Amino acid sequence: MGRCVTAIAAGVARCNIQFAGPRRSLAQTSCILRQEHSREFSDADFTEARDFFWMDVLHQSSKSAARVCQIHTPHGVIRTPSFVPVATNATVKSVGMQGSPVDDADLVFCNTLHLMMRPGTQLVADAGGLHGFTGRKKPLITDSGGFQVFSLAAGDMGLSPDVGLKGAGNTSRPSLVESITEKGVAFRSYADSTRLMLTPETSVLAQKQLGADIIIPLDEVLPYNASAAHVEAAVERTHRWETRSLRQHLADRRQQAMYCVVHGATDAALRAASIQYLTSLPFDGVAVGGSFGKERQDLINMLEACSRLLPPHKPRHLLGIGDIESIQLAVPHGLDTFDSCYPTRLARHGSALVNPFHGDVCARADGHKHTHQISLRKGKYRRDFDQPIDANCTCSTCQQYSRAYVHHLVKAQEFVAGTFLTVHNMHVMNTYVSCLRERIYANDI
Repeated sequence: MGRCVTAIAAGVARCNIQFAGPRRSLAQTSCILRQEHSREFSDADFTEARDFFWMDVLHQSSKSAARVCQIHTPHGVIRTPSFVPVATNATVKSVGMQGSPVDDADLVFCNTLHLMMRPGTQLVADAGGLHGFTGRKKPLITDSGGFQVFSLAAGDMGLSPDVGLKGAGNTSRPSLVESITEKGVAFRSYADSTRLMLTPETSVLAQKQLGADIIIPLDEVLPYNASAAHVEAAVERTHRWETRSLRQHLADRRQQAMYCVVHGATDAALRAASIQYLTSLPFDGVAVGGSFGKERQDLINMLEACSRLLPPHKPRHLLGIGDIESIQLAVPHGLDTFDSCYPTRLARHGSALVNPFHGDVCARADGHKHTHQISLRKGKYRRDFDQPIDANCTCSTCQQYSRAYVHHLVKAQEFVAGTFLTVHNMHVMNTYVSCLRERIYANDI
């Protein structure tokens, strides 16, 4: 989990990074910022009812902080806990944006930076925003583009391609990030090398053109092993960037909700200070972002320390984390939504998920290091004519095809293998979070 963020910051270290002004403690800075924002935002910004975005808590577990909620948006209701698939280029890889299983996902996540590069946010706006462009009728969320910008610094780091960053493993490609300053991030387009500047304001304006139901302010991403001074400086800058983002958003709301992004890495005090400051601003929800440490336990320790500080009446999103194991551990801490390209990436590599509530026996029998996965690349499935991927699954892949056939398609590198496995994996994630909701209602979680 930490390798991607580590790679980003390692590349960013080669760029020109400017730190602002004389150093103050984060508490001092937060106090100053709170005094400043009290003058910048009107009473209406804090008190005005959002008739286009609100959340109902339907059930709070008596066993933990787990909860079942409904988040109301202009394009429908998001039931939580909810898995949020990633549609990097306005499409969920291999399956598109319409039809099952994407229609069964209440919320889909699109990446702003990639859409700024291709086809351009103005073109998307001309098509009626992402909903008009893709034909999706249900809610969408877009990020700020910040994570992707920082990842452009990783191409010259000699990284293995499996870290999941664009350009990783390509040692001949120089970093595309030129500088990180108070203004924003200067970088070159990976599409045509055009020099660009991503600022809090330009990120919000791009997301206005995309027209998603939920948008995210610009933040600065750091690795799990960044120095304490670097983490604190990044949190301070992120707070200033997010305040500027919010100001730009409130100038033209367009029935969009904006979540803040809480930072502080694995430092409980920094996380608490970040929550205190950002939740004092009129954001509509809270996203937990930044570095979560090197191991999954680091993430859980961080959630244990800060989740109880999050406002109970607002949605809580965990950025970039959406594997089954992590969701299982995060839901009892009251997190609501989880975005990840995990199920689609697994599908492209020939692996299938199994819902832990009704089928992990076949995953254990497979011998996979992750108990909720089976690898259809394995030769043991070559003559498995009588079984689908998961006999308990009702997806179209499991209803129509045997393990032997899917194994053949994977080994033959047929494109449709990724489609069949993505349909299955998405269905597993959708049914898995549905099972979570049932378990929470029963106070079993």
